Amino acid sequence: MNAKYGTYITTVIAIFSIISAVYVYAYYEGQIADMRSTISGLQNDIANLQSELYKYRNLTLVDDRGYVLNLTSYPNRIVSLAPSNTEILFAVGAGDRVVGVTNYCNYPYNFSAWVEAGNMTSVGDYWNPNMEAIVAVNPDLIFAAFAQEEVVNTLRGMGYKVLVLDPDNIDDILKDIVLVGRATNKDIEAGILVNSLRQRIDAVVKKIADATSSPKVYYEVWYDPIWSVGSESWENELIEKAGGINIFADQNLNYFMPSSEAIIERNPDVMIFPLGHGAEPPFWGSFDQVKARPGWDMISAVQNDRLYTIDADIIARPGPRIVDALEILAQIIHPELY
Repeated sequence: MNAKYGTYITTVIAIFSIISAVYVYAYYEGQIADMRSTISGLQNDIANLQSELYKYRNLTLVDDRGYVLNLTSYPNRIVSLAPSNTEILFAVGAGDRVVGVTNYCNYPYNFSAWVEAGNMTSVGDYWNPNMEAIVAVNPDLIFAAFAQEEVVNTLRGMGYKVLVLDPDNIDDILKDIVLVGRATNKDIEAGILVNSLRQRIDAVVKKIADATSSPKVYYEVWYDPIWSVGSESWENELIEKAGGINIFADQNLNYFMPSSEAIIERNPDVMIFPLGHGAEPPFWGSFDQVKARPGWDMISAVQNDRLYTIDADIIARPGPRIVDALEILAQIIHPELY
């Protein structure tokens, strides 16, 4: 009898303990639910406050011409007046807000097809964009570029917000990518992109450090008349980082017109010619025509058949693909390292 009574008591205590545990669990579960509800409410309050603060935010940006622009909201309708700007905008992830591009914008998509389909607006050519087309898309931010001062002044006079991207070197190009990221609320994406580009640049520089020579390089920007690059161009910097020596590095200019005689005298080991610039066939003709230029048969690059081409878009546009150009130039100038 005592044993049965003891078992009964033990069972009752166990049941009571379970019931108590259930009540305690329910109590604390209720407390946790209340806490979760409170946290959720606070999170909503914070989000609402951030939304209110956002209305009064003031983002100050300085473009490559030193112009100070204050943004109180991020742009939703962007116009790009240069192919390089378009490439940067899409590279940082702001391409979905681009509503207008030039006729020359062809990367990363075939925008002419977009324009024909009515999904994008063409604002005309680079040098003389169509003002009516720009006004029609009602942009809240416009990215302009080199040699568009008159257009920029006109647009600003009309009340439009305009940033000018006109970099002088590779570091400036990377800074412009960051600037575009800040202006479009794509700071993180721009930072990741710039970090990746810097790593690729460093990789080329590290590989080129093993080179035992520094070939002399001639880069032709245009022909008849001849145009080449001086020390102030990013092409000169690309050539140097790729392990070469620009034969006109002593010219403190971006671009200039050297004589054919000067090219022959400086005797480049490597000659590079762009494909593109809207010229078909290439403005320089063919390699046979280049070799047939008066006196050029005396040039080392011609004698050793070291004439090469490069996509004009990637080397002439100050955008993310400038690093593609660097990698290609390194392989051209130092094929023994690749």
